[in-house]
Amino acid sequence: MSVREVAAQAYREALPALAASVVGGLFAGVVLGGMRAELRAVPGLLVLVPALLATRGNVYGSLGARLSTGLHQGLVEPRFGYDDRLAAAVAAALANGILASLFASVVAFAVLGLLGDAVAPLFTLLAIALVAGLLSGVALTVAVVSVVFVGFRRGYNPDTLVGPLVTTTGDVFGIAFLLLAVRLVLALGGM
Repeated sequence: MSVREVAAQAYREALPALAASVVGGLFAGVVLGGMRAELRAVPGLLVLVPALLATRGNVYGSLGARLSTGLHQGLVEPRFGYDDRLAAAVAAALANGILASLFASVVAFAVLGLLGDAVAPLFTLLAIALVAGLLSGVALTVAVVSVVFVGFRRGYNPDTLVGPLVTTTGDVFGIAFLLLAVRLVLALGGM
């Protein structure tokens, strides 16, 4: 294959995923823009948004990369069903995502407190991060595993799909479930 053919193939595989990423990012921005009341109700929440979204990208991007490598090496089969390696990778990703979200909440609370800024109670931030981390983690796990397996079976390089996929789904599900988590925690009297 020539360099030109490889580049053309890469663009054919990546452009739809990148286009979806742009649309998903815009959707997440619209949802975030509509969260004004929630951002006012939970002081410090805006500080957490970039950390929580970055956590999704880092953790579930790593999951996608591990799955892709496992597929290329023949260690993981591209089929849905129980597999020890897949189960371990998914469990590690979920645990890392939730722990990183909780850690970000504690750090945001401490830093904002040290700076003398208004900040919601630590329990509220932790509850929001836990709910959002769990829900978005499950959604991202399903999305990453599905797209990597289906893409691989259809002859696509899963490495090309993982980056834009995780960015898009991480932003969309991350913001949507953050909004849901805030509303749930506030409804349960988390403040």
